[in-house]
This record gives sequence, C-alpha cells and structure tokens, in this order.
Amino acid sequence: MMAEEAPRKAIIVGISGASSSGKTTLARLLRDVFPHTFILHEDDFYRPETELPSRDGLLDWDCAEALNFDDMARALEHIRAEGTFPPFVDSKEDQNTIGQCPVPPSAIEAARSRVEAWLSPGQPGHALFSPSSSAQEPPLRLCILDGFLLYGPDPPLSRVADELLDVKFLLTVSRSRATARREARDGYVTLEGFWADPPGYVDKIVWPNYAASHAWLFEGGDVERRLRADVLAEKDILALPQVVGGGGNGDGDGGGEGLDVDMRVMFEWAVDTLMRKLEEIATGKR
Repeated sequence: MMAEEAPRKAIIVGISGASSSGKTTLARLLRDVFPHTFILHEDDFYRPETELPSRDGLLDWDCAEALNFDDMARALEHIRAEGTFPPFVDSKEDQNTIGQCPVPPSAIEAARSRVEAWLSPGQPGHALFSPSSSAQEPPLRLCILDGFLLYGPDPPLSRVADELLDVKFLLTVSRSRATARREARDGYVTLEGFWADPPGYVDKIVWPNYAASHAWLFEGGDVERRLRADVLAEKDILALPQVVGGGGNGDGDGGGEGLDVDMRVMFEWAVDTLMRKLEEIATGKR
C-alpha cells in the first residue's frame, strides 16, 4: 500500500514577464493585501558571475543558462512541504529599489478590504487562511515567485511551471517602456557586490533574450503583439484579457500597442483573479 502524500503547506504563485514589466511591484502589492504571504525571487538563483555566459562581449544575466533551476526547484519543493522561506536561500533582491508605488493608497486599501471580506467566517477564503482550532499555524501560506523567465515549453522551465507552480500570471510590456524603466535603474545587488547595466545592455542582451524565450506565447512569435489565447489556455497561464488575442498569427502590426497596462488595473485584476484561483484549488476544481 502506497503511503499518502504529505499535505502541502503553501500555494505557489508565479509572476513572470520581461525585465521591468512590473513583476516585483505586483508581487509586493499582493503580499501586502493577502495574509501569510512571502516572496521568493528568481533572481536569487543566479549562478556566480564567473559561471555566467557572455554575449557580444557582455555578461549575460538574462538567459536560462545564468540561472540554477535545480536550486530553484529545491526551494519551491521546500516551500510546498514546509510553508516557510527556504533557509538555504540568501536573498539579495529585496535590497534593490523599484521606485515609488504606482498604485494609490486608496486602491490598495480597497483591495485589502475585499480580501478581508473574502477571509471572513463563512466566506471562501476563511478555510484557506484562518487557523484551525487545533493548530497555531494557518492551514496554508502563500508564496509569490517573481522572475523574468518562469514559463517555457521545454525542461527545465516546463517542470517548474507544470509541476511546482499552482497559479501562473504573465505580465506584458512594450520594448520602449521596458527599455526606459530598466535604463532608469541604478543597478542590482548581486552575490558578488553590485551590477550596473553597461550602455546598450537592453538592446544587446535583455530584449533579444526575452523575445527569443517568449515568442511561443505571442501571436506570430512577436513579443510586441498580443498573447496567444490558445497557448495560455493550454499552459494555464493567466494574463489580463486586454493583452490577449486569439491564436496563431493573429492580426495587428505589433509595436507594443496595448501591452503597457496601468499597474492599478493589473493589481485589481490580479487580486480578484487570485482569490478565484485559490478557491478553485481549495475545492479541487483544478
């Protein structure tokens, strides 16, 4: 007789998209309105600088080869089993600044009120996150994993996305906005110290890598057109409806039109969608 699988202690939510698409901002906002929530950053699984590949004479931080997916999978497995932040992960990401929050406090408070109502006795969220009478800890914790490369059709990304993530969000951004945001940053804290992008880094490294690794998700393989509804449905990836088209080649001229979504709109949609998805998981409907 096979032993029963130990109940998991956390639900893991992925938030992916191009560099500077708003992933960390959204992750922090969700953490602030959902209880018992913590963030794990894909950037905490970079390989040492001495092991990074190079491209056009520059260190390439924005490709799959720069990341240790085995360590990331081990961290996610720990979170599922223990419901705690992995003690073997030395996080540097929260030392990086992301600028002023673009969502007004009134919108954050309104979202928090909706979540609190959802958590009240007799409501769907209560059984998920409220302590039982026989335990001091809540039945489940919520982990948000944010990263520029979480979803892919082939290993090792397929294992992370298909086996270790319970909810998958995808954010979009135009090349022009991603470039402007990234170039406005001072740099990034790393294991070795600090990294600042050299001139032209987005055009030479960041955007070409993003376009190559995410083409399969977009109409016509063009990351400045709309997302393919058929692929999102097949992979159970969630995106704001206004950035989703049909499938295959689609139509439109690209250029990033419509991909830059106001963070307040994204945040409010993500809160409501996450509550719905958590209910589905709790009732076994997915």
